[in-house]
Amino acid sequence: MSLSHQSPSSDITLRINGTDHPLTIDNRTTLLDVLRERLGLTGTKKGCDHGQCGACTVLIDGERVNSCLMFAVTAEGREIVSIEGVAELDGGAGLHPVQRAFLDHDGLQCGYCTPGQICSAIGALGEARRGWPSHVTENTAAGVADAAELDAQEVRERMSGNLCRCGAYNGIVEAVLEAAGASADGTATASTSGGAR
Repeated sequence: MSLSHQSPSSDITLRINGTDHPLTIDNRTTLLDVLRERLGLTGTKKGCDHGQCGACTVLIDGERVNSCLMFAVTAEGREIVSIEGVAELDGGAGLHPVQRAFLDHDGLQCGYCTPGQICSAIGALGEARRGWPSHVTENTAAGVADAAELDAQEVRERMSGNLCRCGAYNGIVEAVLEAAGASADGTATASTSGGAR
C-alpha cells in the first residue's frame, strides 16, 4: 500500500503589476513564493514568513497585504501590485511620491525592509484617504478626514506592522508625512502624493 499522495494544484492567472501571469501552482503556495520563486519579482522580501515583520507587504486591490500569509490561488481575479509596479500607480513618469519621499528623508538603510515599507505606506495613505481610523485616532467613529491630517503618532501606529532592523523609523515617518501632504504636528502641507486607488 502506497502512502504517497499528490498535492492538489490549480491553473490560475494572477494579474501582477498590470500583466497577467498564467500559472499552474500547488494550492498551498503563498503569494510571496509565487512572486519570488516563480515570477522572479524579488523586490518583495521574505522576512519572518509569519506575517510579523511586513517585509513581504504588497498591495492587492489597493490594500496592503502580507503576501507570506496569503495563498496565491486566493488572489486570482484581483489587482496585485508589488514594489516593481508602484511607480505605475502614479502614472509611471518616475518614482512614486512615496518612493521619492523615502529617498529624500533617508527612510532606509540596508534597504531589505524598504519595499514592504513603501507598499505599506501607500496602502496606509489610501486607508487614511478613505477615512479609516487607527488605534490612536482621537475619534474612531469619525475616523480621519484626510491623509494630510495625519501626524507622526498616526503614521507610527499605521506603519507599526513593518519592522526595520536598522532603525530608520524617523526617516520613514517623515517620508510618509511628506507623501501624505502633512507635517509632523498634523497640519497640512502641499501634497504631491499619488496613492493607492
